[in-house]
Amino acid sequence: MKKVIIENEQFNRTLKRITHEIIERNDDLDKIVLVGILSKGLPIAREISNMIKNLENIEVPVESIDIKPHRDDAKKDITVSFNFDTDVNNKIVILVDDVLYTGRSVRAAMDAIMDFGRPDKIELAILVDRGHRELPIRADFVGKNIPTSKDENVFVDFINRTVTIENKK
Repeated sequence: MKKVIIENEQFNRTLKRITHEIIERNDDLDKIVLVGILSKGLPIAREISNMIKNLENIEVPVESIDIKPHRDDAKKDITVSFNFDTDVNNKIVILVDDVLYTGRSVRAAMDAIMDFGRPDKIELAILVDRGHRELPIRADFVGKNIPTSKDENVFVDFINRTVTIENKK
C-alpha cells in the first residue's frame, strides 16, 4: 500500500526552502556547482539552479554524476565513463539527491567528485532524509525528515511532484 507523504504544493515549497537555504548559507553563489546524483538527483539540481537564477540572477552550473564506478556493492560498473564539464577545484560542490538512506550513494558520489578535482567544500542537499545511516553522513540541506522502517521504500516522483512510502513486502 502506497502512502503519499508529500504532495504537489508541499513538494514545490520544499524545493524553494532548500534553494533559499543554499542562498543564505553561501556568500558567493558564483563558487557553487550543483551536482545531481543520477538519476533522481539531476532534475532536483536543475530546478534548484533555475530557482537561484530567478531569485539572484546567477546561473549556477549543474552537472550530473554517475556513481556506479564508485559503488561498494555488487552493482559496481567500472566501464561507465564520466562527462563532467565544470571545474570543481576551489568550488563549493553541492551534491543533490532525492532520498538519503544508508549514505553509501553519497560516499560514492564524494569519491567520484574527487576524481574531478579538489573542491573547497562538498555539501549535500536532499529532498527526503529517511534515516538508517550506515556511514557518518549528514545532509546540509534537508527538505523533509521522514522516519521509516527498513521494510519501507520511499519514492520521489519528480514529474507528479509527490513523495510516497510503500512497504517492501
